[in-house]
Amino acid sequence: MLERQERVAMVLLLGVVIAVITAHLILGYVGKHPFATTFSNNSADGELVYAGGTINQLVITRTGGHMNVYTDTVTIFVPAQVAEQLTLERGDAITVYGVVQTYQGKKEIVVNSAQDVSVIPVNTRFNSSATS
Repeated sequence: MLERQERVAMVLLLGVVIAVITAHLILGYVGKHPFATTFSNNSADGELVYAGGTINQLVITRTGGHMNVYTDTVTIFVPAQVAEQLTLERGDAITVYGVVQTYQGKKEIVVNSAQDVSVIPVNTRFNSSATS
């Protein structure tokens, strides 16, 4: 049989485990979106941000198969394992959540998963010159 102190320790440990699992489930459901700020050139390295724009250029790196996505306002770095899961084209509207990093003196957003990228393909957006 367990001593009184051991029982108290077990109850406390069980309470901590339940609290951690509950927090994990809640934060997993909410996601990172409420914690992100709008990207600017004043954003600090390591800060969680979001940004959007139209893709002007896509460049696959010579080594590693990573992708650099250039918009009017920001460069987005997409690691190879994430790039494999995405289909992007020039002219697509894109919104991303990621972490700011400075690379060769310029701020960029590093994306960590395909779920952090939202794309509206150029060929599915509303065309205002189309007639009914």
